[in-house]
Amino acid sequence: MTPAALADQPVAEIGRTLAAQGGGSVALTETYLERIAVQDSPVFITVTKARALAEASAADVRLAAGRALSPVDGVPFAWKDLVDLAGERTTAASALYRQAAPAQADAAVVSNATRAGMVTLGKLNLAEFAYSALGQNPHFGTPFNPNSKTPHAPGGSSSASGVAVAAGLAPATLGSDTAGSVRIPASYCGVVGFKTSEGQVPITDCFALSRTQDTLGPLGHSVEDCALVYNALRGAPGVAPAAAELDQLTIIVADGFVMSDLDPAVAANFESSLESLAALGVRIRRTSLPALDRAAEMFGDIGSIVAADAFFEHRVVMDSPAADQIDQRVRARIEIGRGMSAQDLVALQRQRAQGQAEIREALDGAFLAMPTTPSTAPALADFEGDDEAFKRLNLRANRNTSIGSFYDLPGLAIPNGRDESGMPTSFLISASSGGDIALLSAGRAAEAAIRNEQNT
Repeated sequence: MTPAALADQPVAEIGRTLAAQGGGSVALTETYLERIAVQDSPVFITVTKARALAEASAADVRLAAGRALSPVDGVPFAWKDLVDLAGERTTAASALYRQAAPAQADAAVVSNATRAGMVTLGKLNLAEFAYSALGQNPHFGTPFNPNSKTPHAPGGSSSASGVAVAAGLAPATLGSDTAGSVRIPASYCGVVGFKTSEGQVPITDCFALSRTQDTLGPLGHSVEDCALVYNALRGAPGVAPAAAELDQLTIIVADGFVMSDLDPAVAANFESSLESLAALGVRIRRTSLPALDRAAEMFGDIGSIVAADAFFEHRVVMDSPAADQIDQRVRARIEIGRGMSAQDLVALQRQRAQGQAEIREALDGAFLAMPTTPSTAPALADFEGDDEAFKRLNLRANRNTSIGSFYDLPGLAIPNGRDESGMPTSFLISASSGGDIALLSAGRAAEAAIRNEQNT
């Protein structure tokens, strides 16, 4: 297989091919670097060409000797620019940190991936401070969603992480997810995204938004890709967990808030995925989960843990003249936390604990399904320069995913069709907190049916 053809394959196939042919990582890495150099969207903030070629060369030596470090040895990868890379700036895509001092060492998650043999292509653009569901950035530019010829939102905050995979600039990428920032760009860009449970992937030496809810997770072309990268990121590189038996799976669809007011194509494609799953023996159960609706009500009434954390994290900047340099839409969201009381935060924390217990009991080993986003990606023209439109569309984008983050539900966003304009729709399957491996097994089994590809 030529390097150009291999570059369009999923991570799993790339890893298998490199191992079988005893190398080829350098040629593959050069292919991605060439693509990155000629594309005209602000996807990469930093390209680490020298590091990438050195790592690829070392991988080829190992592969030629039959000593692959893992199933992803020699596979190129790109990092959201809130993770430290030795010798590179961590900007969080903010004007405040454009000239930050270079990091002294790799973050733990980068070290884990490097030990698995993954090749670092560079650092990716994002919404400033990782605090937008739409992915806009006035400082470094907004990456264009590759699914449309007119500029559409890439989803946020891991905007370029979704775009890079969808556009073929990297086979997989790292995103962070605090309220949907892996799952939303996966939904908008038509790729797979995996929101991990808190504590599964190390977040040390990463720019923080909410130390309560911040998680790191991969975006790729398939559930298997995300599983392989997940293993590498957490320092346990190895094969992906086996697919579960479809006739042993139960999927719960909660009525109420998360299923309301869906775009017609989102609703139709979601129901089609459920029908495909049921035809293969998956049990589909529709019921109410009051904890989901209670979380949504609390977000509207008193705010979120993320807002409180974000203001605490950035209070020094917010109380200084430097705050004027922050995107006003991001600044307004952080300011919500300033007005929250101790009573508000305690109420949210208690509901979080209670709701997690209720959801775990209700699922009892089953999985929760809902549309990842209630709408497909809006055009940038729908909200750029219009703060009210931005607020409305931003809240709509993370409407469902923010509830999953609040209850620490690991989630897989899997593309399941397109709307009349050709923009992707997405199916979100989640597990109880800590159920990451079981979710990946279920996702591997269900992916083809969710995509409506099981008979093709």
